[in-house]
Amino acid sequence: MITSSPFSTAPRRAFAGVNCSKVNPDLDRLQTYPFEKLRELFRGVTPPAALAPIRLSIGEPQHPTPAFIKEALVSNLDGLSVYPNTPGSDALRGSIASWLQRRYGLPAFNAATQVIPVNGTREALFAFAQCVVDRSRAGAKVLCPNPFYQIYEGAALLAGADPIFLNNLPENRFGSDFDSVPEQVWREVQLVYVCSPGNPTGRVLGFDEWKRLFELSDRYGFVIAADECYSEIYFDDEARPIGGLEAAHRLGRSDFRNVVMFSSLSKRSNVPGLRSGFVAGDAAILNKFLLYRTYQGCQMNPAVQAASVAAWNDEAHVAENRRLYREKFDRVTPMLAPYLSVELPDAGFYLWARVPPSLCGGSDTVFARDLLDQYNVTVLPGSFLARESGGVNPGAGFVRIALVADTAECVEAAERIIAFCQKH
Repeated sequence: MITSSPFSTAPRRAFAGVNCSKVNPDLDRLQTYPFEKLRELFRGVTPPAALAPIRLSIGEPQHPTPAFIKEALVSNLDGLSVYPNTPGSDALRGSIASWLQRRYGLPAFNAATQVIPVNGTREALFAFAQCVVDRSRAGAKVLCPNPFYQIYEGAALLAGADPIFLNNLPENRFGSDFDSVPEQVWREVQLVYVCSPGNPTGRVLGFDEWKRLFELSDRYGFVIAADECYSEIYFDDEARPIGGLEAAHRLGRSDFRNVVMFSSLSKRSNVPGLRSGFVAGDAAILNKFLLYRTYQGCQMNPAVQAASVAAWNDEAHVAENRRLYREKFDRVTPMLAPYLSVELPDAGFYLWARVPPSLCGGSDTVFARDLLDQYNVTVLPGSFLARESGGVNPGAGFVRIALVADTAECVEAAERIIAFCQKH
């Protein structure tokens, strides 16, 4: 079920005293960011001081950053004396290309033309739409999953396109039913964002879903932006999440035509502050994206590049990271299951939990506010991560619980949530 979003006007306080006729009018189409909505929701709430705050609302990895990454960063500070170039160093692109080959079983990968380092995938996911959307074509549209990472919507709007939301519903295991999109809509879609593993549902696109998406791309000519930032947090070593480039390779699409993947060290290596990721895929698209980035001015710090090389070249710390997440999910999921509708996701570090109607009337916002007020635990209402589409907000009635703290703190949070549920 799809439709354009009924956009609300974002607060204009940032433009106080400014003649807004001189400002890009598309900025007025941006909606308030989820965490700003959360602050507003919590206005006036005073959590019990006797309980230490536990924040499970933001997807910020809290496992320790590996020492060898910090050492590589510090030992290369001499690089601060030179301007970095936009494509990044040969060593960094080479380490990323080698990782792609190891992780996804890809053939020889051209690090010079098929990889670009980026300062975290957030800025790259946003900038990519500015590069590939053709403003000269009337009715340009960008297809997004719903619920979704809000950068997709903002990127579409600032590129002069309309975001179209494809509901990810529990009855479809939170998948995207691409065949439900009308042909007339496909004809206007220029860019499709997919997130696999998904934020917030943890859903992984299967091979057949990738195949169908490629078929549609061939027919209608749109570009696929594959956000794969959570790909290295999974629970079964024998069933690692398939990636977009891997699916393309298995289908004989050796040029990765019309698909670009986005990946990051933030979750994989516990370095969200390093702001280090990459884009990889269709060389023709990346050639244009590199030109765009040359003007945008997003060169990566040389010390960060050196630390990134060290991180991409090592897998032992990533395996340990997965072990820690598995431990938390193994402990917390069965604890919460009798009280919230929740199960182990395909991958990622979020629990996408449905609030039963008997609890807070099934309201995700009431649940989140009262949980903070009474037990000092913060979770994110699912409705803040989605838009109304087809008459429903697919995030309403869900809360996103980020199991990013250590095991003991996550277990304590689960115990408080259980106490809250039993109380109500």
